Amino acid sequence: MIFDEFAIKSLIRPIPDFPKKGVIFRDITPLFQSPRAMRMVIDGLVQRYVGSDFTHIGAIESRGFLLGSTMAYELNKPLVLFRKQGKLPADVLSEPYDTEYEQAMLEVHADSLTEGDKVLLIDDIIASGGTFVAAARLIRRMGASIYEVAAIIDLPELEGSQLMQDIGVPTFTLTAFTLNEH
Repeated sequence: MIFDEFAIKSLIRPIPDFPKKGVIFRDITPLFQSPRAMRMVIDGLVQRYVGSDFTHIGAIESRGFLLGSTMAYELNKPLVLFRKQGKLPADVLSEPYDTEYEQAMLEVHADSLTEGDKVLLIDDIIASGGTFVAAARLIRRMGASIYEVAAIIDLPELEGSQLMQDIGVPTFTLTAFTLNEH
């Protein structure tokens, strides 16, 4: 199946003033409701990473779980979950982060990665980069490295992709939106 960026973008629903005034939330649930679009998204990501030199897929809560679990299955890689505070049952490492609309804590099981592991980090969107930076810090604290950050959407005006590149982490997205694009 050929990747069609216009088809993907047309299924990403803008929700103005959610979760707070001034934010345009990019809702990907319509993508998940379209088997064809979902296949394009997953196939586009799998084709990029098949045969790549990484050891684990890291998925960020919660929409990243949907992408990460499918990618881990397709690429036969272990899946590491990065969750909001209080959701993991074993010993965790924690890292605070800020997004464009909240402050929170990201956690991962302390035994998820070891020195030498390389992680492909997945979520639905790169916005301000706060969540990705927190996950990158957790990965590095375990002695592992970040192979690349991947997402469906980039919001370049919020500078998350630039922030990732500034800390030495390459990024890849399937599409991008300007802040006011509908």
